[in-house]
Amino acid sequence: MYRKYAEFATEKAVEILSIDSPTGYTENAAEFVKNEFIKLGCHAFITEKGGVAVEIGGKDAENALLLEAHLDTLGGMVAEIKSDGRLRITPLGGLNGFNTEGENCRVITRKNGIYEGTFLLKNPSIHVNGEFNKTDRSFSNMEVVLDEDVKNAEDVKALGIMNGDIVAFDTRTVVTKSGYIKSRFLDDKLSVGAILGFAKLLREEKIVPERKIYLHITVFEEVGHGAAAVPFEGITEVLSVDMGCVGEGLECTEKQVSICAKDSGGPYNYSMTTRLIEAAEKTGAGYAVDIYPHYGSDAEATLRAGHDFRHGLIGPGVYSSHGYERSHIDGVENTIRLLAGFTI
Repeated sequence: MYRKYAEFATEKAVEILSIDSPTGYTENAAEFVKNEFIKLGCHAFITEKGGVAVEIGGKDAENALLLEAHLDTLGGMVAEIKSDGRLRITPLGGLNGFNTEGENCRVITRKNGIYEGTFLLKNPSIHVNGEFNKTDRSFSNMEVVLDEDVKNAEDVKALGIMNGDIVAFDTRTVVTKSGYIKSRFLDDKLSVGAILGFAKLLREEKIVPERKIYLHITVFEEVGHGAAAVPFEGITEVLSVDMGCVGEGLECTEKQVSICAKDSGGPYNYSMTTRLIEAAEKTGAGYAVDIYPHYGSDAEATLRAGHDFRHGLIGPGVYSSHGYERSHIDGVENTIRLLAGFTI
């Protein structure tokens, strides 16, 4: 039963990944996701902050569960149009110059369309630059080279490009025959797809959970305040569905769902984490419990804003986070299994 919903979730994730949504530029992606939930029969609307609020269904509205995921991704913003026609950018979220060097990108202007470019080290030819290997990939040492015939700042401004324009990076999304999903920004669009798959499961299998389930898809998670506001009442627990960490010292693989017991913000609610483990075992979900050394979630932002909820964190295993990321459809399926086990 779960596999077909994982396949649907993966298809939707790929569609969402095709829509640029760096933090601060998420309107198009939010509108798309809102409409996908409406197609499933859910009541969904855009919040004032720009996120997507969804009523997934269920009975007990006084003991409601809030699921959280985020649509915003890493990206850049034009900070300076330089005298030679190159662009200095400032990062949006935790964008890293070391793993975006050589990446194709788009400058999204406010008035005059989109221009293509490449994000490169200054003086990037290794046959010319003897300091190439020694140069720090900081944003002061890197620049966007536009694919336009521009020689100075005036040429660039004539295109309609200005400071404050959004720079979006290619996702290079690939789904392999063996089920691997490779792309930038699986964090956290893969989880949004998984929740769409979970909502479709509830509708098609005619399942009404005993407790009300709401969803808040946030759009400022990458800068820390995405889930500070909660657009629903009656909530007692919040579960962030975000990427699960895969790497040295951790047990999770891309084919599992990760249950986070603690991250850099501290431990998650002990009893809720225990019930998540029990739900994974009940549904046969492949899972791992891990500690994330450098991580913060929407659930923690919700609690820091003063909301009195129990909180947890799960997500499909994602390798090479904040880089060219990789997961697997099995990890998506196991995430849907765990969501079903925890709520049904």
